Amino acid sequence: MGDDVMATIGMPSETTAGDGSAQAFAQAPAVPPGENPELVVTPAQRSYLDALTEAGLTPSSELSALNIGSCVCQAKAAKQSDQEVWDFVLPMVRGDVRDSYGESVVPPAGHVNSETSDYIRIATETLC
Repeated sequence: MGDDVMATIGMPSETTAGDGSAQAFAQAPAVPPGENPELVVTPAQRSYLDALTEAGLTPSSELSALNIGSCVCQAKAAKQSDQEVWDFVLPMVRGDVRDSYGESVVPPAGHVNSETSDYIRIATETLC
C-alpha cells in the first residue's frame, strides 16, 4: 500500500486514482490576487457574526471570528471547565484584537478580557 501512495505523489491528477476530489479542486474558480474569496456561512454562523457586531465587537475578519467561535464550541464539547475555555480562547482574542488595532498598539487587558467574555458568551448562545 505504501508504494501505491508514493507512486501517485507528483503525478498529474488525471493519472492518479481517487474520488475526483483533486480534479474538483483544480476546477475551483480562481480568486484574483489581492481579492478575498466570498465567505459562505451557515445561518447559525451568520447569527453569531451578527451578535458580535451587535455587542460592539470588531473582529479583524469574519473568518477569524468564526475560528474563535469554533474553538469555543470545541472546548465546550470536550467538557472543558469555564476556566479552561477562557485560557484556550484568550490568546486568540488577544491576537485578533491586536490585528484589529495594529501590531504596534497594545490593547488594554480589560478590553481584551471583556471581548473574550463576549466571544465565549455569544458563541455559546448562538453556535454551540
